[in-house]
Amino acid sequence: MNHRVLCQAPGAPEVMKWVEAPLPNPAPGEAQIRHTAIGVNYIDVYQRSGVYPIPFPAVLGFEAAGVVLALGSGVAGFTVGQRVACVDGPTGAYSEARNHPADRLVTLPDSISDEAAAALIFKGLTAHMLVRRVWQPVQDSWVLVHAAAGGVGLILTRWLAAVGVHVIGVVSTEEKAGAARSEGAHTVITIPKGGSYKDLSSQVKRITGGTGVRVAYDSVGRDSFEASLDSLATFGLLASYGRSSGAPPAVDITDIGRRGSLAVQRPSVLHHVADPVVLQSAAKEVFEAYDQGLIKAHIYDRIPLRDAARAHRLLESRSTQGALLLIP
Repeated sequence: MNHRVLCQAPGAPEVMKWVEAPLPNPAPGEAQIRHTAIGVNYIDVYQRSGVYPIPFPAVLGFEAAGVVLALGSGVAGFTVGQRVACVDGPTGAYSEARNHPADRLVTLPDSISDEAAAALIFKGLTAHMLVRRVWQPVQDSWVLVHAAAGGVGLILTRWLAAVGVHVIGVVSTEEKAGAARSEGAHTVITIPKGGSYKDLSSQVKRITGGTGVRVAYDSVGRDSFEASLDSLATFGLLASYGRSSGAPPAVDITDIGRRGSLAVQRPSVLHHVADPVVLQSAAKEVFEAYDQGLIKAHIYDRIPLRDAARAHRLLESRSTQGALLLIP
């Protein structure tokens, strides 16, 4: 019998329950996938808690790797037994098996394991969006990366450093500072969980010789937003792509102009890969970057799928480095 983790209503991690879930045959255009590894992302937390409204009851999860069990009519390009990964909606990855739109699947190359793929595909495509669509890296530029030892942060830091960008990482512990440095961060600033960001911009300006950074990649949100703006160089860009501390404040366009002709963007990986053609080409680039050593799949812990609540509590503690995986 197939099982999944079901949320009847939004709430704390305990709303996630392990339930039996009969699985019908795949509909036309769908593939049935047996999951082998499932990635946990902060968007799952936002949806579970109600920060990002979704219909309930709901099964969470955007990121997983697995094997094709069956194909619905009209599906081409896949075969039973083939290794694949999914990276976006509809949600439902917190399950032993599921039916998924075939045009939203990507084929896994032999060079990447299922666990590495589940740790990498959603986070890697987020990093891909940040270095390909949001801002094209310029060698010797300075950038600021918040949560530099997190799931996206480690990938992003390594990718930027590999192409000659000077990364200033922001982390919450000295252990995380070491992880960010190991991925190529030029300098790391430690701000403990719950600590103040008021001195961050002055440190950034000192490190950059007074100019500030070209881009601030901010996944923290409310607590770090003002400090990120103050850390930017003239005509700098704040890419606010997460909100682990809460929603960022409203932006006054006159104010960001006064601060130095700044720009603010709220990019979403779901928009980045909405076109199936873009999804396939971007995933191909991510896997190539992995093969070339430009990025790594950092796995912090593997947790049984039925214990998904434990994974969410761990993620919300902001103590993790890299990806959390759920194993069916």
